[in-house]
Amino acid sequence: RTAPTIRGKWVLEQLLGSPPPPPPPNVPSLKDDATAQKMTMRQRMEQHRANPTCAVCHRLMDPLGFALENFDGLGSWRASTGVGSGPIDSSGTLPDGTPFNGPAGLRDVLMKKQDMFVENFTERLMTYALGRGVEEYDHAALRKIAREAAAGNQKWSAIISGIVKSTPFQMRRVSDGNF
Repeated sequence: RTAPTIRGKWVLEQLLGSPPPPPPPNVPSLKDDATAQKMTMRQRMEQHRANPTCAVCHRLMDPLGFALENFDGLGSWRASTGVGSGPIDSSGTLPDGTPFNGPAGLRDVLMKKQDMFVENFTERLMTYALGRGVEEYDHAALRKIAREAAAGNQKWSAIISGIVKSTPFQMRRVSDGNF
C-alpha cells in the first residue's frame, strides 16, 4: 500500500522546509482488519483523522500525499488501486482552502510557494557547503542570497554563487586540512 501521510510529510519537510509537529504519544496506527481492507486509503485516513488529536497534523500532510496517490509504492503510474476499485481520488485542499488535483495540481500549488522552496533549498545547500548546520547568525546571509537570487529569477547558479561568496562560507574553519 502507499503512504500518503509519509509522502505529504516529505513534501513539507524536504521541499518547503516546514515540518509538521511531531505526533503525540500513543498514536494508534491505521486499522488493518477485514473491514478496513475494503476501504480506500483515503477512507482509512479520513477515519483516522476523525480523532481531533490526529487531525491537527494530518490536515497538513494528507492532502499533499493524496495528490501523489496515482503513483504506486514503486513510482509507477496507476489509475486505480485494483480491479473494480474505481479511479483514484488524487484531489486535495490545503488548510488555507486552496484546492488542487493530482501531481500537476500539486506542482501548481508548490510553484506558488516558490519562496519557501528557495529558502529551504538555500539553507540545505548552505548546510552542505559549510559542513555544519545553519546557525542563527547565518540567517542574514541566507536572506541576502535568496534576495539576490530572486533578482535573477532564482537560478540555481545564482544561489550557488551567493553561497560561495557569502561570509559564512568564506570564513568557515577547516580542520585537519580537510574541507
